[in-house]
Amino acid sequence: MVSKARKKFFSKFYDQYVEKIYRFIFLKINSPEVSQDLTAETFTRFWKQLESATEIENPRAFVYSVARHLVIDHYRKGKFETFKIESVQIQDQSLGLEQKEILSSDIKDLKAGLRNLSEDYQDAIIWYYLDGFTVFQIAEMMDKTENATRVTIHRALNALRAQMEGKNV
Repeated sequence: MVSKARKKFFSKFYDQYVEKIYRFIFLKINSPEVSQDLTAETFTRFWKQLESATEIENPRAFVYSVARHLVIDHYRKGKFETFKIESVQIQDQSLGLEQKEILSSDIKDLKAGLRNLSEDYQDAIIWYYLDGFTVFQIAEMMDKTENATRVTIHRALNALRAQMEGKNV
C-alpha cells in the first residue's frame, strides 16, 4: 500500500509534469492519441515504482527516461503514425489566415527538422527550449556532465538550424 505522502507527491508531480511529458512524446510520435497513451503508460510505470519499496533518487529523470524508452519501443514495433498539421492548434486568434498558414508551415518544418536529429539532440532541444529545464537538470536526465550537456545543446541547435536551412547534418 502506498502512503499518503507518496500519493500526494505523485499527484503534485503528475500535475507539474503531465503536459511536459505529453509534449515531449508528441514531438517525437506526432500522434495525439498515441502520445496520450504513452504519457499514461509513463505515469503508470512511475506509480508502480512508487508503490514498490524502491526509492526514486531523481523522479524527473526517471519519468523522462521512461517516456524516452516508450518512444523507442514504439518505433521498434514499427507503429509509425503520420503527423497531421491540423492537430497543431494555433493559440493566437488575431492572426490572419495567411499568417496562420505560414506559422503552420513553420511548425511542420520544425517538427520535420527535429525528427531528423539524433535522440539526444531532440531531447536536448525539447527539454531546454520548450520545457525550460536548466542545463543542470538536463545533465541529470541525460546522465552527462553539465559541460557535455551544454555542448550537446549547442550542437543540437546547430544541427536543427542546418536542417531548417535544408543542409544535411
